[in-house]
Amino acid sequence: MKKIIATDQAPAAIGPYSQATEANGIIFISGQLPINPESGQMSGNIREQTKQSLENTKAILKEAGLTLKDVVKATVLLKNISDFGAMNEVYAQFFENEPPARAAYEVANLPKDALVEIETIASR
Repeated sequence: MKKIIATDQAPAAIGPYSQATEANGIIFISGQLPINPESGQMSGNIREQTKQSLENTKAILKEAGLTLKDVVKATVLLKNISDFGAMNEVYAQFFENEPPARAAYEVANLPKDALVEIETIASR
């Protein structure tokens, strides 16, 4: 059975998708753009945007009763792969111990001209 997970502590979906869905104890969190849920705006640099994307992820996980420690897989989409080092430094602060499996890709463009988008999968 599929369960929809949503919180106002993360930005609302900007299309026909859910912030997250859960099935059989696995939580699939949609790609999180670095949108501040209070202002609806994005900050300027890759470090700030990475932090905001992961804060949004934390808020969705909290709504599901989980934490970043429950994340088993992350996918990072970067507008520019040269931002990988700076993104990685911020990312490491969120996943200090036993980080999840991860892939990172450069993409041609991201919604709202974001520099980064991060999607995750967590497990109970």
